[in-house]
Amino acid sequence: MIKTALTIAGSDPTGGAGLQADLKVFRYFNVHGLSVVTSITAQNTKGVDSVFPAEQESFQKQLNVILSDIKPDALKTGMIYNKWMVNIILRSIKEYSLKNLVIDPVSVSSSGKSLMEEGTLDEIKDKLFPLSKIITPNIYEASILTGMIIEDTSNMEQAAKALKNMGPEIVVITGGHLNDIALDLYYDGEFHKIESEKLKGEYHGTGCAFSAALTALLALDYAPLKAVKKAKEFIKEAIKQSFNIGKGMSLLKL
Repeated sequence: MIKTALTIAGSDPTGGAGLQADLKVFRYFNVHGLSVVTSITAQNTKGVDSVFPAEQESFQKQLNVILSDIKPDALKTGMIYNKWMVNIILRSIKEYSLKNLVIDPVSVSSSGKSLMEEGTLDEIKDKLFPLSKIITPNIYEASILTGMIIEDTSNMEQAAKALKNMGPEIVVITGGHLNDIALDLYYDGEFHKIESEKLKGEYHGTGCAFSAALTALLALDYAPLKAVKKAKEFIKEAIKQSFNIGKGMSLLKL
């Protein structure tokens, strides 16, 4: 029987990030993708121009109607615009007993545009982190969440411990923005350092695609550490085959 994965995320018209990228990644791993739209964005490869959040009734209806029919084997959250969205997601996870939640705590776009209202990240941290299987902040997001300055591996380890204390089962800090090595730090009570070569360039949607790959692999019953290693390999190959169709960042080959 085919496995299913749900993405709760924003729409990206470039197809390079957001739910469009998530669905491509799910398909790559032969997992059927489901999607609920949190926001419509106006963006291109140069950056995000505007964000138009879904209305509360439409967002709640999307979730309720799909989950009343199909229970996903795993799910991920990407861009969540405001606090009431967090609470609707929280209720849905509990009502439908959803498992294998991956949280990509997206707060700011690569071009520096805020992607959520004030207080939303704290709501995600307080209410969704304790229900999550894996959270996947990058260095910048981990810094915001913990209030720590992260400049080296030791700082990453301290931040991972602080994030683990917020409730997630597993923390993966992606370190593509740190030094000359693409180091991801996996922490479930023990540390695992997953390294690969750092490829030069600016790439759109790497965080979305990584967390989507993790979600698909969890849906396929991969052990979490093996899923993280396989997801990292997938992203490395997607970057190697990236392409430019606009005037800004490269898009991954998903």
